[in-house]
Amino acid sequence: MDDDRTTRASVIIVGAGISGIAAAKVLAENGVDDVLILEASDRIGGRIRKEQFGGVTVELGAGWIAGVGGKQSNPVWELARESNLKTCFSDYSYARYNIYDRSGKIIPSGIAADSYKKAVDSAIQKLSQEQASTAHDVSLLADLPSAPKTPVELAIDFILHDFEMAEVEPISTYVEFGEREFLVADERGYEHLLYKMAESFLHISEGYILDSRLKLNKVVRELQHSRNGVLVTTEDGCLYEANYVILSVSIGVLQSNLISIRPPLPRWKTEAINKCDIITYTKVFLKFPYKFWPCGPEKEFFIYAHDRRGYYTFWQHMENAFPGSNILVVTLTNEESKRIEAQPDGETMKEAMEVLRNMFGPDIPDAINIIVPRWWNNRFQRGSYSNYPIHVNHQHFNDIKAPVGRVFFTGEHTSEKFNGYVHGAYLSGIDTSKALLDEMRKDKGRKTENTQAFLLEPLLALTGSLTLAQPDALSNLHKFDLPRQMFLPEPIL
Repeated sequence: MDDDRTTRASVIIVGAGISGIAAAKVLAENGVDDVLILEASDRIGGRIRKEQFGGVTVELGAGWIAGVGGKQSNPVWELARESNLKTCFSDYSYARYNIYDRSGKIIPSGIAADSYKKAVDSAIQKLSQEQASTAHDVSLLADLPSAPKTPVELAIDFILHDFEMAEVEPISTYVEFGEREFLVADERGYEHLLYKMAESFLHISEGYILDSRLKLNKVVRELQHSRNGVLVTTEDGCLYEANYVILSVSIGVLQSNLISIRPPLPRWKTEAINKCDIITYTKVFLKFPYKFWPCGPEKEFFIYAHDRRGYYTFWQHMENAFPGSNILVVTLTNEESKRIEAQPDGETMKEAMEVLRNMFGPDIPDAINIIVPRWWNNRFQRGSYSNYPIHVNHQHFNDIKAPVGRVFFTGEHTSEKFNGYVHGAYLSGIDTSKALLDEMRKDKGRKTENTQAFLLEPLLALTGSLTLAQPDALSNLHKFDLPRQMFLPEPIL
């Protein structure tokens, strides 16, 4: 296609989150310089996003480096150390002993511990039954564990399953990298790690990326692919051609109708994509004129026990990370996240203040500011991170990350071991680009073989017509001018 509006590259990467940037970096390090990154928003980072709030930098999306202190080093933790990123150790283990009821009383530690043990035992029993059901072993099936009923049971169930404080199955992140977690508390933001990666292959000046290979505010709406190449169309009507494309978008975007792929993805691919759930995880930040909550040791996290599961349940003060900031953050998930996204922020502040006054009394001050991220309603994200059913098998992950022709896929949802984590996204970007480099080498080898065969065929036909009475003809073969079209590459589309 010869159109002045068409930009050409070897590889197009859709999405400038950590997986997209990591993929681009590996490609650049291996000599693929004409990579084009198309980012729908006005910034890099994806679900890593900072915001100035109450005089400090808070992380609206990914906020922790999870998996630190083990035998192996978490690669994102290594990046943070190299960049001297300021972090703050988070210890969730005491949160379940800071549970407030609706009258402001702290639940006795013995009751909290019993409720926690009951929730863990129930989760283990449920897991065993699901495994038995999957194996069709009726003899292993027992009565379903009782659902949590009391406010305390509901709160602990939320912590156990939705906030990921504890897990029934061993989590690869903690097994391989360690069980400690560190909150990013750096004024440069978590996204600083992406800028440090980008500066090795993109031109950056005074903190801004000034490189034509990164294009912001480019919303990809259509992707056409064939055996010869890909053609990407953005919402503003621009066209981009490449030999390959890497889709570094969230599982929520893949499940949505934002990007039309032609021809459509095969059934095995769409089934793998649709089998995954996406969790919406909302951190609501509240700024106060002064602090009124406990800030002593083991008091960073506290819990509100309500008769509605997940209703302003999990709280954290930011004094350890940002002393004197007077900021609280409450985490909501899934249906509660979607509910507050659909209402005015003032209504969310009113609900949060009612909960806080139940815990700390009627005389506490009103919040003076609030931030309510909207990850679910953001068409470029459609949620926070992937969440696979317990019994998803290895083949499913093979399918979800497998390329379809010249279309490659990356992101935390393609990581079998570390899906849902920043390091999962980072490592998936590296793995995808390595797989693409292998394919590019194979493709180059195939083209070389085809070209040699194509050149040889007319020569063989010509030599076959020569007779022994024409000995000089063979020595003059180099004088023949072969058609120029023989050396032109195949047109893209």
